[in-house]
Amino acid sequence: MNPFRGAFVAIVTPFIDGQLDEQGLKDLIEFQIASGTHGIVPCGTTGESATMSHQEHHRVVELTIATVAGRVPVLAGTGSNSTSETIELTKHAKAAGADGALVITPYYNKPSQEGLYQHFKSVAEAVDIPIILYNVPSRTSIDLTAATVARCAQVDNIVGIKEATADMNRACDVISRCPADFAVLSGDDFTAMSLVLLGGTGVISVTSNVNPKGMADLMNAALAGDVARARAIQYKLFPLMGAMFYDTNPVPAKKALELMGKIKSGAPRQPLWHMGSDALTRMTAVLEAQGLI
Repeated sequence: MNPFRGAFVAIVTPFIDGQLDEQGLKDLIEFQIASGTHGIVPCGTTGESATMSHQEHHRVVELTIATVAGRVPVLAGTGSNSTSETIELTKHAKAAGADGALVITPYYNKPSQEGLYQHFKSVAEAVDIPIILYNVPSRTSIDLTAATVARCAQVDNIVGIKEATADMNRACDVISRCPADFAVLSGDDFTAMSLVLLGGTGVISVTSNVNPKGMADLMNAALAGDVARARAIQYKLFPLMGAMFYDTNPVPAKKALELMGKIKSGAPRQPLWHMGSDALTRMTAVLEAQGLI
């Protein structure tokens, strides 16, 4: 069975005065595993990978793998808008012991569909590690079409996709074109339940940062076909899912974790900035209503 199932947390990277808070990251990982999270994704968008040096990126991946110690899968974010850089980061993830690599579509360059296919194929051929594609057009300006995903799925070690289009028509198209063991993970918390019920395998979640048990329970119910329970959890978590996007991700998640006492500082790295007072007031009210603070 494909190991990329359930609620994987797109874990934040805590910083103190701009430097990696290693103990804070280890504490967050322990909180996640104790709460039933099915997998850890370091150095994704939510982890602010775009602002990390290669040395920091390597350290976060290494520290995550060492802390997890095989208890759940680690899917390391290794993508870039440079194929050679992506290969380097993916080679490091494999050497460090990651269970897979999450590889985003190259942003800014705007390659063609053929260029996207050749990019992912080159990475997969260069590094023998399970690869999960990552499609998030709202951030990259590039959309990996279902037809291209299906081509990529024929490459031996490309084993799934994080589909962050919030489009169920697209999700169905991808699932219908790809092999039965190809993991299709939601990149949007709102759509995770629906995607699983349509044949998807789980979610790579922002909300899991602050309520890992809730998101794990949601995915467990959906994967078991317990629609009534999954629906009840979905609507309980729905306000929290929205609150995580009162500002640009991961600003709200990091501030929420600070308010919850899970990290010392929720400060993001520039160019991201602290939450405005109105958004913070609204998010705090949601956290209080959910019993998180």
